[in-house]
Amino acid sequence: MALAVSLRKALFILLTVTIFVLLVLYWNQSVLKPQFLNSAHEKSPRSSPQFKEYLIPIEKKWTYKCVGDKCVRYHYSDVVKGEKRVPFITCSMTCGEISLWPHPTIKTAVSTKSLKFSMDDIQLRLDTPYNAVEKHFRLAFDLFLKDLRHIQRLNLAKTDTIEKDEQEGEERGRDRERERAHNVADGLTEEEIIVLDKQRSKRFQLDQRIKGSRVQYGENIGAASILSRAFGTRKHCDIDNFTVNVVIHKFSDMHLSLETDESYQINTAYEKRNYRVHINANTFFGARHGLSTLQQLIWFDDEDNLLRTLSKVIIVDSPKFRYRGLMLDTSRHYFSLDAIKRTIAAMSYAKLNRFHWHITDSQSFPYVSKHYPELANYGAYSDQETYTMEEIQEIANFGKLRGVQIIPEIDAPAHAGNGWDWGPKHGLGELGLCINQQPWSFYCGEPPCGQLNPKNNNTYLILQKLYEELLNATGPTDYFHLGGDEVNLECWSQYFNDTDLRGLWCDFMLNTMARLKIANNNIDPKIVAVWSSGLTNTKCLPKSHFAVQVWGASSWQENYDLLDNGFNVIFSHVDAWYLDCGFGNWRATGEGACSPYRTWQNVYKHRPWERMRLDKLHKRQVLGGEVCLWTEQVDEGQLDNRLWPRAAALGERLWSDPDDEHDMDVVPQDVFKRMSVFRSRLIELGIKAEPIFPKYCDRNPGECI
Repeated sequence: MALAVSLRKALFILLTVTIFVLLVLYWNQSVLKPQFLNSAHEKSPRSSPQFKEYLIPIEKKWTYKCVGDKCVRYHYSDVVKGEKRVPFITCSMTCGEISLWPHPTIKTAVSTKSLKFSMDDIQLRLDTPYNAVEKHFRLAFDLFLKDLRHIQRLNLAKTDTIEKDEQEGEERGRDRERERAHNVADGLTEEEIIVLDKQRSKRFQLDQRIKGSRVQYGENIGAASILSRAFGTRKHCDIDNFTVNVVIHKFSDMHLSLETDESYQINTAYEKRNYRVHINANTFFGARHGLSTLQQLIWFDDEDNLLRTLSKVIIVDSPKFRYRGLMLDTSRHYFSLDAIKRTIAAMSYAKLNRFHWHITDSQSFPYVSKHYPELANYGAYSDQETYTMEEIQEIANFGKLRGVQIIPEIDAPAHAGNGWDWGPKHGLGELGLCINQQPWSFYCGEPPCGQLNPKNNNTYLILQKLYEELLNATGPTDYFHLGGDEVNLECWSQYFNDTDLRGLWCDFMLNTMARLKIANNNIDPKIVAVWSSGLTNTKCLPKSHFAVQVWGASSWQENYDLLDNGFNVIFSHVDAWYLDCGFGNWRATGEGACSPYRTWQNVYKHRPWERMRLDKLHKRQVLGGEVCLWTEQVDEGQLDNRLWPRAAALGERLWSDPDDEHDMDVVPQDVFKRMSVFRSRLIELGIKAEPIFPKYCDRNPGECI
């Protein structure tokens, strides 16, 4: 009898608990249901809001197997019952050549076994004696975690919240520095300060993990979340602790230069459900590249709804070229700060490290100078289509956290239009000449015409103040771009017909260089760059200071002449690395178009240092290269797909510079595979990169090539 009563009590308690669980789960299902509980069959990918954001739907009907180092697709209904579905990305990352872009240069060894883990498992352990390096790397690590949340398709806040988090991160860094100063003033020893710093760091990481859990599972992580975990609805992970150990001991510099060591090493170890990543680098920038590589070693498995990574990785990596650039013209069309930031973020994924910002041209002068706001008043398209010094500084800070240096350019003396047409009204004389002169084809490359007055001292004073403002916004640099593109001597000859016009150009460039030195606290930047033209081989420019950005065709004689004359060069050959080409002529007269379209294969296979058969001495004069996007026919709507993934092809060419072992014009199959995977990563991270071939070819590697 007593046994029956006890049994009834036990059943009653069990029933009560079950009802309570069901009620709580029902009440909270809209906000508390973890991501991994959502079945892909509950909603059509086409109707899912996340499908629109990530553009890569879950393919429940297909599974993939590694056969002969290639992923082969099978219909999942034809697979043996009970066999787990393998998503394409999981197969790609564990089958054949490692899918990293750019490919590491020195050593790569990886296992084919992968491990599942959750965002909540990741923590950073940073070992560096430099406060500025610590501050910036912790902020960079926050960005790394945000990207992983995008990849894992968690309920991440939108862009405005991300930017707010970055601002909060910068404020945390300032608070950390202020607190450190107070500790020093209070007489604490360096060892005591380090202990306090570590305690504060642990508290912050705990706060971030709690915050991350709330983002993943909803703000209210109450009974439903606890019960969900207690009853085992959370997917099983292979990793309990995912620790990223970063060591940066050699250099404290936080300003990228041509001498910066960007090398890094990655080693991983897995033991007793603990996964340790070791990133060793000599500089912040090398460690930042290591973090970018680590991000590519992590992917989202949509079958398990968890992240995966490879169980064992050894990578030793260093770039072949110091200068790996991308130029964006923001004068023909205006581009928002968000669009520029998105471009810089994509650059960091491809290990491009210089954002050449061609801010002004004859069509518009969108920069609002503190000293000379008249330039924008007369030259900008509108008050909304402008950039302030503070916004340029914001872009510079954004780039630094991603290992990208911002190089602003005010083109001079040519390509100067209405922005300079106000001097006489303000008592400064004629600052610009030939402005809006017709017929324009006689006096400039494209309308409207305009060229600076080389004999008006106020012109140089204004340039000096512009350089000073831009240097204050972007920080110390050993490289600065003066412009110098397409000077039209016919324009100047109307005003100075008794003058040696080539000598006048030399005087202008040397005067602007002198003004740049004053603006840079009387320090000469190590390298001053100018665009190539028929004037740049004039012997007046000191080869020890000037580098030439060569935009003409790779077959032109100027390539050899500039190297023979001792100049350092940056290649931006129009026949390979001009990404605006191939879209037809935008005007009825004149030479306004370049064809054909430069494919990513064209960009990738262009190796001018090899085709020119440069010896070691001349090859050392090649600082690197840069893809250029002039924007006569591009606005913000086309930006992503004009740049990506073609600009990433330059990233591997300049980082790895793989040999043309068989054919200088054929791209190997494994490069297609890695480029396709990288393009998918860009899509996951919000970059609207154009496809490189049909999706069928992507999902059936090697079949279409």
